[in-house]
Amino acid sequence: MQSFRTEIENPIVEKDIIELAQKIEQFKEGKLDEEKFRSLRLARGVYGQRQQGVQMIRIKIPYGKISSHQLRRISEVSDEYSRGRLHITTRQDVQIHYVDLNRTPELWAELERDNVTLREACGNTVRNVTASETAGFDIDEPFDVSPYADALFKFFLRNPICQEMGRKFKVSFSASDEDTGLSYIHDLGFIAKIENNIRGFKVMIGGGLGSQPRHADTLYSFLPTDQIIPLMEGVLRVFDRHGERKSRSKARMKFLLKSIGLEAFRTLIETEQKAIEQQSVPIDSNSFPLSSPVEIEAPKVEIKDKKTYEQWKLTNLIPQKQAGYKAIGVKVLLGDFYTDKARALADLVETYAAGELRLTLRQNIVIPFVREDLIPVFYTELEKLGFTELGYNKAVDITACPGTDTCNLGISSSTGIARELETVIKTEYPEYLNNKDLVIKISGCMNACGQHNMANIGFQGMSIKTKNNLVAPALQVLLGGGNSGNGIGRFADKVIKVPSKRGPQALRVILDDYQLNSDQKTFYDYYTVQGEKYFYNLLKSLSDSSNLADDEYIDWGSKESYKKAIGVGECAGVVIDLISTLFLESDEKITDARADFESKSYNNAIYFAYSSMVNSAKALLLSKDHSTNTQASIINQFDEVFVSTNLVSLGSTFSELIYQINKNEPSASFAENYIQMANEFLTTVKEFRKNDLDT
Repeated sequence: MQSFRTEIENPIVEKDIIELAQKIEQFKEGKLDEEKFRSLRLARGVYGQRQQGVQMIRIKIPYGKISSHQLRRISEVSDEYSRGRLHITTRQDVQIHYVDLNRTPELWAELERDNVTLREACGNTVRNVTASETAGFDIDEPFDVSPYADALFKFFLRNPICQEMGRKFKVSFSASDEDTGLSYIHDLGFIAKIENNIRGFKVMIGGGLGSQPRHADTLYSFLPTDQIIPLMEGVLRVFDRHGERKSRSKARMKFLLKSIGLEAFRTLIETEQKAIEQQSVPIDSNSFPLSSPVEIEAPKVEIKDKKTYEQWKLTNLIPQKQAGYKAIGVKVLLGDFYTDKARALADLVETYAAGELRLTLRQNIVIPFVREDLIPVFYTELEKLGFTELGYNKAVDITACPGTDTCNLGISSSTGIARELETVIKTEYPEYLNNKDLVIKISGCMNACGQHNMANIGFQGMSIKTKNNLVAPALQVLLGGGNSGNGIGRFADKVIKVPSKRGPQALRVILDDYQLNSDQKTFYDYYTVQGEKYFYNLLKSLSDSSNLADDEYIDWGSKESYKKAIGVGECAGVVIDLISTLFLESDEKITDARADFESKSYNNAIYFAYSSMVNSAKALLLSKDHSTNTQASIINQFDEVFVSTNLVSLGSTFSELIYQINKNEPSASFAENYIQMANEFLTTVKEFRKNDLDT
């Protein structure tokens, strides 16, 4: 590994990056367990990919807003450390691939020069906080949600309460009742509202996609803005303590809500309130930097193909609440574009707009604050970059995850079939170029990174085995999903499985039937009338795998016969059960607690001490071959196995000791005593472990 030194001015960020460099060295020298290292690097945005020996780097772009300077910085990093290609995700992140693990610390340091972070882009953390890409200029928004998304992102970044949860945690903000932030599929979703001249949010909780999608519950119909951070802290504390940890497939918060119910979850949130230092966190939206469009005289340009230009204006311009301005929707095929275009785009918006871009949930780009007389200029410049394709956010604009291109979990090619389906629509159904009521999404596996199970028409990568025991790529066809707005949505039905090469024909059959019989209904409403069985019968002939042609054993975008190869997914982080590692972590947490105590961050110091005690208890339980799951069950088990049997003496039950966290306000005196308790508890359990090994 190259010698590495940062020049980052922020000491907290510098510590993060240096720690990553040190952990990489320790891992290479065999001093750090692989599972422990994986957990650490994931929380730093360093993610394994399908190809061995290289990493995918996920770059956080909070609420999708990126400046021209940041886009240039990311482009420089991609050219230097990757292959010059950028990928926009369905969570408004940017991903680059094929990065050498040894170079990730210096890559991170370069990004931080323009305040771009990797921290908590992956792993069991609060992931990127997403928002409507139109926030701040949406014609229907009651107010701009950006300052609130920004405040929430900053408050929970590096916050000890959400560093080692059972699974990832996703948050979204919607600018209006249209709910373009998709609140109903998030762990926490916020929809902007105003009641009695007070700003606030409708709050949705416990939603999610994956193999078992769950519609979020309404936690509050209205919550004032100063309460969103205290609420989320309470929710995270409950999830951290009571969320599943043993079975990764059941560890998302939606399963906890399903298990105990909304009212029981509310009660647990209330129990945590005393431990929360700030019961109100006012967010000063007036201090949030406003977008500042440039003042420039519009150059004269000549539009050669005026018919296409008018069509482009019809499908790609977005109305803006600021008079005299429009936003431009740039359709980015599969979210992939290269750094030469990224730099040109950065220059363009800096010269003629407000020096900013928005990355969208459908893997596109929005350019806001374009003066109306500058639209011809933008069109001519975007045309040079190949960025004037018609149909932004329309039926032809298909969302897809990377699939088998780079993802360990991909079962079949999602990008290959997406290209084919877009071609079908553009060439055979041009009337859909301006249809925004039909949404098509594709995922390469059941984990739904392409959000296929909330689409009107969705496809999920699968495989099928033929009668002669050959395996071919396949697609599960899902129909009838959609977003109704204001936190209400519907998940798609799994209708039928077809060989992948028949995906385009399946789309033709669906669209032909819809055009012939829908009577002007939206596809969502048409599916509601016809139902799953109707479409199953419609597509049944395509599902027969007894007569596959030779090319149907080859996936889209490949030249070789299909082989199902699924690696180990890292999108949910890992569970680490090594006793020595847990004791080491407990020591580190006490050190962190003392550092936060010295800086008077008593809330954080207390939570580090709490986490240390849970880790220590878990280590001792594992040493006696007791399986562990939620933090709450670890606490109860420790009392049953060690305290009630007098194997360990604490002067009280472990529950009474550790649960002082939610019975005391986070004062300096309590923090000091609680850290001391955690240290004494660690000493006690280490001594027990030592004696146990000696006998």
